[in-house]
Amino acid sequence: MKRLLQHLRTKEWLAQGLFLVVLFFLYSFDKHSPHIEMHKFFFFLHYMSMAFFIGYVLLPLFFYTKKYLRFFSALLLVFAYAYVTEELVLERIFFEDKRAKYISNVFYTLLEIVPLIMTMVSFKFAWDISKKQNEVEQLKIAMQESELRFLKSQINPHFLFNNLNNLYSYAMENSPKTPSIILELSSVLRYMLYDCKEDYVSLIKEVEHLKHFTGLNELQIENRGAASFKAKNVSDTFVIAPLILIVFVENAFKHSSASQTKGIVIDVAIDVSADGKLNFMCSNSFLTDSNTQSLSQGIGLENVKKRLEILYPNKYELSIDASINMYNVALTLQLQERK
Repeated sequence: MKRLLQHLRTKEWLAQGLFLVVLFFLYSFDKHSPHIEMHKFFFFLHYMSMAFFIGYVLLPLFFYTKKYLRFFSALLLVFAYAYVTEELVLERIFFEDKRAKYISNVFYTLLEIVPLIMTMVSFKFAWDISKKQNEVEQLKIAMQESELRFLKSQINPHFLFNNLNNLYSYAMENSPKTPSIILELSSVLRYMLYDCKEDYVSLIKEVEHLKHFTGLNELQIENRGAASFKAKNVSDTFVIAPLILIVFVENAFKHSSASQTKGIVIDVAIDVSADGKLNFMCSNSFLTDSNTQSLSQGIGLENVKKRLEILYPNKYELSIDASINMYNVALTLQLQERK
């Protein structure tokens, strides 16, 4: 952090130095006198010291802390000091004519020096605004990353809570499917714990994980129905945010198995176009007269909507609708290429 601040301060001084050099040549330019007159250099140096005092002392001390009355009062004092110093010191050093003997009109003198000083101050003010804007952008990025980590961390316990309850039931019944369920569960958890630490993962790994997850839940519905999982044109060329799609599949199994004792139908389909557009569809049957409203909606759906909005702004379309006894989710997502 200290090195970064030093780097930014160095960039500021270099940019400000270049700006002042250009401004000095504009100030000292005279088509009737091609050489730079010595007095203009010292007058410019005087104005520059006033500008530095305003920019590096008065702005942070009063203006940025919203003490506007103190700031403008101090600004008037600075201009008064600049006027007095120019009239009583600088002009008497560099001029021997009447310009040194007579005090100029305050209005005309300030009209000459104030715009130049404020032009110098404006560079510092604009730089500070730019730096503050950059800090705001960095803060927004940090907040988004923090929110994403929080949302992702919610998924693992959410998934684990649901499936450990089911696994406990099978174990209590001494079901022969218990070892298969444990094996599928371990594959899913291995992916969650070790492969999804990055912001984006290989599309192949994510789809493979989703396949294991579907198989795990299909074991649990036993003879009450069937689940299908189809994936086409999935390649290692693209990456996807992990655990985006699993929420829809989890909800499909949860609501179908809760409302139906038989005839469960769950279809999951994934297709990826050549330009990286992922088309995901998940449909599940349910009975409207069953007490599905009492099911806890949980954090899953809201979670995934927030993640989509943060990770894929203006790059996704999500459609969720319920027809007669069927619940349909369609997600179109523009994937990123693997770097």
